[in-house]
Amino acid sequence: MNIETIKAKQAELEKLIEQLQSQTTIIKINPITIELHPGEHYAGAVLDADGNHLHDLILLPKRHGKHLTWKAALDWAEEVGGALPTRQEQSLIFANCKMHLEGGCHWSCEEYEEYEDKTFYAWGCNFRSGEQDRIHTSYELPAVAVRRV
Repeated sequence: MNIETIKAKQAELEKLIEQLQSQTTIIKINPITIELHPGEHYAGAVLDADGNHLHDLILLPKRHGKHLTWKAALDWAEEVGGALPTRQEQSLIFANCKMHLEGGCHWSCEEYEEYEDKTFYAWGCNFRSGEQDRIHTSYELPAVAVRRV
């Protein structure tokens, strides 16, 4: 192989890269109907890293009146027919349903990595500021429940 052959292959690759970069992406959103039960609020569409629609998110009306440990919050959300939201879903709830939430930090369903001393943390989201942080799972925080459609 000589330098001219390599340069020709490089030019060919550059042309292919240019073609790939100029391609458009088409996102097709099928019309769907979502039934909201009394007190529920539509939070929005949850997408994957490529922008594909995973599911729609509904904020359930039930709020736990007391602060709960992370495990108790997971159990409570299941008892009311939902789940704690993921960190991504919490951001969506904050963006679209903030007016239906009490401020302060709320549990997500996602664990934070374990520390060397075997202490466990989970992620929480402050619905006043939108900030997310790790919180020791023994702390007691409010929780909201969601359902995925």
